[in-house]
Amino acid sequence: MALGLAAKKEIVAEINEVASRALSVAVAEYRGMEVHELTDLRNKAREQGVFLKVVRNTLAKRGLADSKFADIDSALVGPLIYGFSIEAPGGAARLFKDFSKTNPKLQVTALSIGSGLLGPDKLDAVASLPTRDEALARLLATFKAPVEKFVRTINEVPGKFVRVLAAIKEEK
Repeated sequence: MALGLAAKKEIVAEINEVASRALSVAVAEYRGMEVHELTDLRNKAREQGVFLKVVRNTLAKRGLADSKFADIDSALVGPLIYGFSIEAPGGAARLFKDFSKTNPKLQVTALSIGSGLLGPDKLDAVASLPTRDEALARLLATFKAPVEKFVRTINEVPGKFVRVLAAIKEEK
């Protein structure tokens, strides 16, 4: 069934709105996948906070034109599924990477984190980006490490003194 002009404008507006609040986008070719496999992918995406959309490439190009992902339009060829990471920058890449392990028909063709077009060879790098909580935990550990080391060093002086006294006591 052909889409009318109003429906096309609605899709373009939806893609533009999602792209404006997304942290990254991953594009994958889904040629040969069955409906139940796409349903599984959508369910996993919903759990991980990734917005998935299958849309015509011309409409996606128009929707992404005014966003930070405008540079990805040269890679939009073939039957594609678009994954927008809303909560974590590596969310869509991680989803596609994990799903392609069990279903090799899903092939990532392009990625973007807002700083240019990345090829499928960068999938592992983008997928390994930490979530917000992981990044905060790493930052906290970095702040906490020097203080812990200082406290251990200060605590070592009286500990060493006690061990020396214990050794003298045993000797006598």
